[in-house]
Amino acid sequence: MSEQEFPEPDVEVESIEPDRLKERIDRGEEVFLLDTRAAEEFDEWHIDGSNVTAHNVPYFEFLLGDVDEEIFEGIPDDREIVVLCAKGDSSEYVAGLLKERGYEVSHLARGMNGWAGVYEYHELDTDADATIAQYQRPSSGCLAYLVVSGNEAAVIDPLRAFAGTYQQDARALGAELTYALDTHVHADHVSGVRTVAEEFGATAIVPKPAAERGVEYDINYETVANGDSITVGESDIEVLHTPGHTSGMTSYRVDNVLFAGDGLFTESVARPDLEEGAEGAADAASELYDTLQNTILELPDDTIVAPGHFSDSAKAENGTHTSRLVDLEGSMDALGMGHEEFIEFIRSDMPPRPSNYEEIIATNLGQRETSDERAFELEQGPNNCAASQDALTDD
Repeated sequence: MSEQEFPEPDVEVESIEPDRLKERIDRGEEVFLLDTRAAEEFDEWHIDGSNVTAHNVPYFEFLLGDVDEEIFEGIPDDREIVVLCAKGDSSEYVAGLLKERGYEVSHLARGMNGWAGVYEYHELDTDADATIAQYQRPSSGCLAYLVVSGNEAAVIDPLRAFAGTYQQDARALGAELTYALDTHVHADHVSGVRTVAEEFGATAIVPKPAAERGVEYDINYETVANGDSITVGESDIEVLHTPGHTSGMTSYRVDNVLFAGDGLFTESVARPDLEEGAEGAADAASELYDTLQNTILELPDDTIVAPGHFSDSAKAENGTHTSRLVDLEGSMDALGMGHEEFIEFIRSDMPPRPSNYEEIIATNLGQRETSDERAFELEQGPNNCAASQDALTDD
């Protein structure tokens, strides 16, 4: 039975908007979620947090003629329950059944599709002579950035699904989008560089070594290489080639802010196997080690590292997922390892590869046409672009 075939519940069920649920989680409220998706979907990807209890009972268990009373044993009757599913239909039905039994219950509007649409804007506190904002997508941990200087703006690592958001925010700050930059060929989300360029007239920027992987865009784009500089209003964006996660991985720097892409996160370093597979992971890890030691760690201690992702366990500082370079060097074990130890450690405990990564890479290279709807589906799930979190940082 598909979600579209669920009958309307006999009682009125309140819905909660995804951004409202996110606010409750951020405030530290204890939240109980009843996730009615299939077990394998729940195990791969679900809403998590230190104050979140996520309980999985697949919706079909509520459809039996005589519902097994045991399925209610894990659902508390003394607190509010938020029921969720993939798109919001089966959760409304299940929430109705619970309400008829006396539960205090609501359901998540549009389900995990709605959760994937939550996108938050937070400005960074930096020394830069520009407004720099970080966009956070809690469903996948993806981060993008807007740099506004004078009447011009650039977006770094934009997502296709939110292309209009960057333009709207740039204009609210008195600027027009002039550049859209990718740090590398992404494997976890569909890039918005081409969409921003086509719809808003921005210049698409792709790192030269990334383009050499076989970019086949149907629009004009420019490439940048190590040592280049892009002028946005009154600010310069410096280009640093930082390979390891991929051969084309490139970081950008504005004053003391380093947009590190997927090379360095606040809790981990990049995984090295998404371009050449397991057989090329050792060479890529070696390259990543050289990048970290000889390029990134050579930057000033007060450099603010602004990564491309954050994990479920990451703690935001002043609302943003950033960290001073000196603090990362002091807390992250991997940054103090020798060459061989680093390679062995990074390769020893890599998580599963991102869902649909091959199709996403082909889309981002321009080698595959993908609709907006399909692109949104491809992105759902954990990003898994980092090496394992375990033991990478000190407690």
